[in-house]
Amino acid sequence: MCGPFCFRMVRWPAVGLVGRGRKDARGRRIGRAFTLVELLVVITIIGILISLLLPAVQSAREAARRTQCTNHLKQLGLAFHNHHAAYGFLPTAGGPDWSWHMTYINGQPAVAPKQHGGWGFQILPYIEQEALWLGAGKTDDLEKSIQAISTPISIMFCPSRRRPEVVVANCWYNHPNAGRSYGHAKNDYAAGSLNWSITFADGRTVSVTGGVGPVVYSNPEDTSGYTLYKGVVGWAEVRDGTSNTLLLSEKRMNLARMGTMQANDNEGYTCGWNHDTVRYTDRVPQPDFYHESNYDDSFGSSHPGGLNVLLCDGSVRFVSYSVDLEQWKRLGHRQDALPLQLP
Repeated sequence: MCGPFCFRMVRWPAVGLVGRGRKDARGRRIGRAFTLVELLVVITIIGILISLLLPAVQSAREAARRTQCTNHLKQLGLAFHNHHAAYGFLPTAGGPDWSWHMTYINGQPAVAPKQHGGWGFQILPYIEQEALWLGAGKTDDLEKSIQAISTPISIMFCPSRRRPEVVVANCWYNHPNAGRSYGHAKNDYAAGSLNWSITFADGRTVSVTGGVGPVVYSNPEDTSGYTLYKGVVGWAEVRDGTSNTLLLSEKRMNLARMGTMQANDNEGYTCGWNHDTVRYTDRVPQPDFYHESNYDDSFGSSHPGGLNVLLCDGSVRFVSYSVDLEQWKRLGHRQDALPLQLP
């Protein structure tokens, strides 16, 4: 006999997958199997559901990547503000061109306007990369420079476009030439100072030595001893207001040439006064594109519909590709004295 806690096994009758089924010779019920037509209908329904779900999944993933890109720009903006707090001026675009290694004085990284390297190198202490800025344990200035050039920085990349990328190539810098191959870490963000003047729709041209944006060209004394420009810019020189002026944004890229040393994606994030790190603001931003060899020095992104823009006040705006060109010019100019109305 079973005690009070004894359970009896209950046998439930088998039930067919579809319909009531039939019985065999012994009276046992046999479930009816799917027919081929029924199986195809089920597969079709599943396919339709997946096709409806995939765009939503892709949209959610892109929204997450765009948010991450926004956070990267905010961190870079905070680094610019911290640099300004430390020195009283913003990092520069370096110069006089891409062909200079990073500048060290008595073994220490030079600060603008004496630094040939660009803004990407100058903000390293403020994005938790001070050790890399100081040389990462290297004792020779050239080795310190190579270490910085070849080390990828994750927040310099938009996750909608690519993972952190380093391409190895022979040294083609002139000051000095290392005479060997090493990595060049890329970047996806640029400042808007390639224009030294912008002409607006009313016919007025506003010129600014060193670039119309807040991240200016800087030419320390070159090998000929001739100094072209030694300017630096502080917030006081951003006369249109920090909430009305572009600091950094995403740069337009040829996706067919990712992973190669294309013309505006080769020196990398550290280089001074180069299309890798500085772009034009008199051209409307456009999406990334595919082409066998072409490149474009406009701003743009891999995000559908627009691009992220870091303003001088540290905020990030998502700006549509349909933005009016005149408004985009005004956004890129730090002292045009024209009203700005972004959608």
